[in-house]
Amino acid sequence: MKHEDSTLKVKQRVSDEQRRQVLDLRRRKSLREVAEATGLPLGTVKTLVSRSGAFRDNEQHRALFTLPPIKPSADTLPSVPELPPQQVVTGDKEVDAVLWLHAVIRTGQAALIERAMEAAKRIKTPLGVLEKRYRDHLTATNPGNLFAALSSFGFGDLEAMAARATEDHRLRLEGVSRFGGALMDDTDPEAFCIDALRGLEVSGRFGDFDKSQVADRFNAHPDLMPHTLADCLYELDYWSRLYWLRNAVDRDASDGPAEATARDWFVFGLLAEIRPRDKAEALAVFRYLVASDRDDMAESEAIMLNLIG
Repeated sequence: MKHEDSTLKVKQRVSDEQRRQVLDLRRRKSLREVAEATGLPLGTVKTLVSRSGAFRDNEQHRALFTLPPIKPSADTLPSVPELPPQQVVTGDKEVDAVLWLHAVIRTGQAALIERAMEAAKRIKTPLGVLEKRYRDHLTATNPGNLFAALSSFGFGDLEAMAARATEDHRLRLEGVSRFGGALMDDTDPEAFCIDALRGLEVSGRFGDFDKSQVADRFNAHPDLMPHTLADCLYELDYWSRLYWLRNAVDRDASDGPAEATARDWFVFGLLAEIRPRDKAEALAVFRYLVASDRDDMAESEAIMLNLIG
């Protein structure tokens, strides 16, 4: 009986304001630091945090920021590959042969690319020499154009070209299987971002939204906020994959609406605010920073301090 009375007294001492304070502090501090800041026992803090559910993955958030499932269609089934027609471009037979191999590789068809790579082995002149001959042709036929020769760079790197073409082809098929013909249309997450930031004006040299206003707008939708660092990584992966699916189809239409870009950077910033639940989650964020080439962004130092603090 005495134990039950003692537990009851502890529960009664925790006010609603203290509960809110605990949850707010937990987003930025460790459990032990929250206990020290509030004067509550560590066990009480752990119980309040656990029962709140605020630090479990937000399933409603994840349901929105998920790509449509893959649906097999006629467009995603293997087709009989057709070779591109051979054309006279420069008049130099060897250079034109390599340009034709470029066209074959750009199809993204694995069977054709394999044949192209075998054909490349039969070209006697080094590809570096052919690249220079092609550059000379571009310079001669485009006098005064300083950028004409740029298209010759990478002329002989057929393996890298084949790898890119194969990946782009795979992404194009995935885009069709997930979105059908609506890949470039606003997705539900993009529509949410547009609605959430409606009325905000862009400013500055790069036409960005004000970060504090963006944060206020998205924070006004707590049901669709990431609760954990894992949630943040889940959403960032959504934006990245959507970008690359579109990029494989049209490199000039990859970014989507400005509101979606603002959301992506907002969630990236949350990596510096939401505390890692464990070492595994902290490590996942660190690996993301390195793999995404965002480790040199302005927010990165604060993110690293959050992971190790």
